[in-house]
Amino acid sequence: MLSPAKLNLFLAITNRRPDGFHDLVSLAAPLDWGDDLTAEPSGSGQAELVCSDPAVPTGQENLVIKAAAAFAAASGQPAALRFHLTKRIPMGAGLGGGSSNAAAALLLLNRAAARPLPAAELVALAGQLGSDCPLFLGGGPVVMRGRGERLSALEAGARRRIAGRSVLVFKPGFAISTPWAYGQLAAAAPGSYLPPAEAERRLGAWLADESAPLESLLLNNMESPAFAKFPALPALAERIWQRHGLTVRMSGSGSACFAILSPGMGDIPDAVAATVRECWGASALCVATNLASGQIPV
Repeated sequence: MLSPAKLNLFLAITNRRPDGFHDLVSLAAPLDWGDDLTAEPSGSGQAELVCSDPAVPTGQENLVIKAAAAFAAASGQPAALRFHLTKRIPMGAGLGGGSSNAAAALLLLNRAAARPLPAAELVALAGQLGSDCPLFLGGGPVVMRGRGERLSALEAGARRRIAGRSVLVFKPGFAISTPWAYGQLAAAAPGSYLPPAEAERRLGAWLADESAPLESLLLNNMESPAFAKFPALPALAERIWQRHGLTVRMSGSGSACFAILSPGMGDIPDAVAATVRECWGASALCVATNLASGQIPV
């Protein structure tokens, strides 16, 4: 099963909550690229995880194992699967790899269960595991609110402007800690936050205007602390704009960035990838893929 990465096409962090989390308004879309997660019955009678990347922890701290424990508790059924994870989504990238893995595990567990959970219960369970987890259950773009657990489906017109669009995703050799990024945003408050009414106005205007291109939606106010700390990010964004005329945005809390590609661009993706590696080195991740077109069951 594909366990996709995601991009935050629109991400407005609006305020810090009393519980320490942050409220946000975001339009996020899974990609046609990511990890692969498969499962088979485990001989131990318990959930197990094997991963292709030795740097990924496979014990109780992994979200796949946490998902199995949560599913067993919620359903009253054993979660005795041995999961095999082929890891491609880097950690500390803002691409939602761990959350996606947890959602894929829930889907595999539900598929194998004698008494599957209803879709709404599965979404609620995913929300308990992580703010990003529910968006991966349906494979399509969705609007997220609250700390990310409140989901809204998109109208058909908005989905058409997103589904299948080509993107180039690239990440430098360094990661960005999500808690660090949110901490920096909070320390710079209040000016670092986008007021909720303004976030809703901007997103609503794009959703209502079916002639508005996807490129006009792009926003991420988490870029400010990341770009200040890691000048390699804005330097590359400026170089890509100057050379290729493409707007670069960061996904989530970073460090991965992306550019939307238009049809008929010919060799531009290869040229942009060459610019990425010129600036960030040959080891930089650079993936050409598409925004997925499925629709989440809410």
